[in-house]
Amino acid sequence: MGGTKGYRSYRGRTSKGKIALAVVLVLIILAAVGFLWLQEYIVYDADGNARLDLPWRQEASVPPAEEEDPLQNVEITVQEPEAPAELAAFSAGAAPLTRADWQETWMGATMMSAPAWNAAAVTLKDSAGHICFAAAGAAAGTVSTAEDTAAALTEVTESDFHTIARMSCFLDPIAARADVEGMGLKNTGGYIYYDGNDLNWLDPSKPAARQYLCGLAREIADLGFDEILLTDVGYPTTGPLDKIDYNGADRAESIRTFLEELRSALAEYDVVISIELPAEVLTAGTDDTAGLVLADIAPLVDRIYAVTTADQIPALTAAVTAASEAADFAAELTAYGPDVTGSCLILPQT
Repeated sequence: MGGTKGYRSYRGRTSKGKIALAVVLVLIILAAVGFLWLQEYIVYDADGNARLDLPWRQEASVPPAEEEDPLQNVEITVQEPEAPAELAAFSAGAAPLTRADWQETWMGATMMSAPAWNAAAVTLKDSAGHICFAAAGAAAGTVSTAEDTAAALTEVTESDFHTIARMSCFLDPIAARADVEGMGLKNTGGYIYYDGNDLNWLDPSKPAARQYLCGLAREIADLGFDEILLTDVGYPTTGPLDKIDYNGADRAESIRTFLEELRSALAEYDVVISIELPAEVLTAGTDDTAGLVLADIAPLVDRIYAVTTADQIPALTAAVTAASEAADFAAELTAYGPDVTGSCLILPQT
């Protein structure tokens, strides 16, 4: 049956109004909360205009931080090996050097029970005037090398030994004859001088001769040798000495000038500069004929060598120390023995 006559049921109007009111209230609350939350992200520019700087926009605008290279700030220090305090050096006798010569020499030396070898000497310029490496600045006809000399010298310089290059200086028959006027030592007649062994010399007073030797020394340093041992430094002491034309030079001054120029030429290299002198120069202090003055020479070199015997080592060491506390002494010996003290270099076996 139908409802009460004259009335319709009223269902839902009141309920729908309450729901709508509730929704409005929720929206108002959410808007208020949102407004309060947005206050933190409202920023104003220089003209007073407001804008939203929302966090996700901030993250988007900030470029990603670059990853720091862990090696970027790492300091790398290369520790160069220091020269041994006392040398125990053997000599590679062959010149020019070959790989077979070098390997045979160092293997033979290391098999000996004494001493503990820590250095090796190689001849790169001999007293006959031969230059035993491919020197760009060599005088004509002076270079003498084997097929594998360059490889052999690389093995030497890359070894664990302190490496010594022997370099004959003013006793140089080939270069002296190649340029008599510019570099050769002449006699009073104007010709090349011959000493008591019928050999020719470079003139220490001539700038071209000194610069020639300085250039060769730089090339030796470029090969990587730790030390350059200068031999045959000075003027001739044999032959008709009264027939030498000294060109008006002070002999001792010429030698001192050469050593000063050499040290300057090698200043950029970490190389020991040493010289071989006669033992008599160390004990007497001078050799006026050769132009050698120990007090002048010692401060310009790092080490002084002399061919001697074991019993003379203490006296020669004291003489070098008296001339320069900074210079060391090394004895050149034909063989090693238990009575040897200090640094020593064993000469090539002939």
